[in-house]
Amino acid sequence: MASLDAVFDILCFLQKIAVPKQSKRIPPIKFEQGNAFLADHANAIMGPPPAECKVRIMVTMPSEAATEPSFIYKLLAQGMNIMRINCAHDTPDDWVQMVAHLRQAEKALGRSCKVCFDLAGPKVRTWLVEPAEGVIKWRPQRNRLGQFGAPALVRFVKEVPGAMLESGVVPIRGDLLAKAKVGDFVELLDARARAHTLRIIGVSTDDCLCQADHTAYVTEGVELSLRRKRKIVGTGTVGSLPLSPQTILLKPDDILDVVKGEILGRNAVRDDKGNVVEPAIVGCPLSEVFSSVRRGERIFFDDGKIAGTIQSVTKDRIKVKITGVAGGVAKLGDEKGINLPDTDLKLQALSPKDLSDLAFMAKHGDMVAMSFVQKPKDIEDLIAALKHLDASHLGIVLKIETQRGFSCLPSLLLTAMQHSAVAVMIARGDLGVEVGFERLSEVQEEILWLCEAAHIPVIWATQVLESLAKGGMPSRAEVTDAAMSTRAECVMLNKGPYILQTLKFLRDVLNRMESHQEKKTAMLRRLSISKAI
Repeated sequence: MASLDAVFDILCFLQKIAVPKQSKRIPPIKFEQGNAFLADHANAIMGPPPAECKVRIMVTMPSEAATEPSFIYKLLAQGMNIMRINCAHDTPDDWVQMVAHLRQAEKALGRSCKVCFDLAGPKVRTWLVEPAEGVIKWRPQRNRLGQFGAPALVRFVKEVPGAMLESGVVPIRGDLLAKAKVGDFVELLDARARAHTLRIIGVSTDDCLCQADHTAYVTEGVELSLRRKRKIVGTGTVGSLPLSPQTILLKPDDILDVVKGEILGRNAVRDDKGNVVEPAIVGCPLSEVFSSVRRGERIFFDDGKIAGTIQSVTKDRIKVKITGVAGGVAKLGDEKGINLPDTDLKLQALSPKDLSDLAFMAKHGDMVAMSFVQKPKDIEDLIAALKHLDASHLGIVLKIETQRGFSCLPSLLLTAMQHSAVAVMIARGDLGVEVGFERLSEVQEEILWLCEAAHIPVIWATQVLESLAKGGMPSRAEVTDAAMSTRAECVMLNKGPYILQTLKFLRDVLNRMESHQEKKTAMLRRLSISKAI
């Protein structure tokens, strides 16, 4: 309002007219007050910022955080301000351990850290893809010219149901192991009907070690013969092998049928000439999708890597024509996200699992993040659920990750402001797919501005320094993105093997940018290069 009043006064001055009396009033909030309110609201839900920088860092917990107290200790020592626990993963017992380890680290370091629980929400995902028959492959070492270097080592072991198999280990049935001796040979026809002979170089009670000079593929039921000199002295059969995970291969113009329920997906069925007899299928357990989508609407799979258009819809099947694929050919696997940016999905904001998790959060958390917020009623339902659990002390984080959620943002903010502590997360993963990657920069800018006007703190999330967290080296673009994140009140990091290095790197970037930028205002700090002039 202060901005609008100032613009109105300037327009009156330029037109050389008096400001109407009804407009001469004290603005409800001055600029300085607005900044103070935003800081207070951020402190209320996120806790005070670190001394060296106004921006907090939220870190997503991996599964090992439940069993490794030292890991959480190091995160807190390195500058973590908020622990994020994703309720789509692990169990309540694991979450309890994570929080307990955090409390121990807080006492040891004399620091405080908030806990944010992320509700799983109504995730629209593919179901499992039908696995293929288990297969074990071995191959000898060869040099860069393909010349033989060293034989492959293959260990035949006694079959034990449910046992984990290491690489190069083949479970077998029969009397072969009991009769095997060093110097004997194992003969077999592999899955390609190619004959192989392996030399036994070591034996024990329940296994024998062999050398193989050629590549082979074996599946369950492959028959083995134990030869000593010219006689067959024992036999065996390859036992049960772990099923091999499969993916659905898709390219532009392919047809994919999305079917209702927990139906195993499969690739297209083709005849001898390669013509498609039956299109590929993939299951989708969320029944509301099938009553909501319409012909002509867009559909995306796996974070936007596969794009399609809906050709037809029945009560239990959606026929999709693939229109775009990253890299020309894509592999659609188990439990991959489905985005429907043009569809008005009629989904309940809180699932039974979410309500159960809320009861847990009331005892152990400081804030709850609500996934896929689309309409004001979603927030009203969450506020009502918190009141019912006597958990109104929990802060609410609105995750903006759909086209509809972004379009309704003003009304979402007004509804959320009924609650005492509120923040907004710019969840750029699904949001980028929904609004289009070319619009993502503009959309995240608008979210920042709207939230600042409402004095609501923002969490900058998704793939921040992702390459560094997962591979140990950031990309140039990710460093610039991390610098941009200083305009939010909090930045979220995802898990990865290099998360400790990533946390330190991000803290350094945020500290450096603190004197250059505050929200959308450049601080015009003296440039460091000017010292050399």
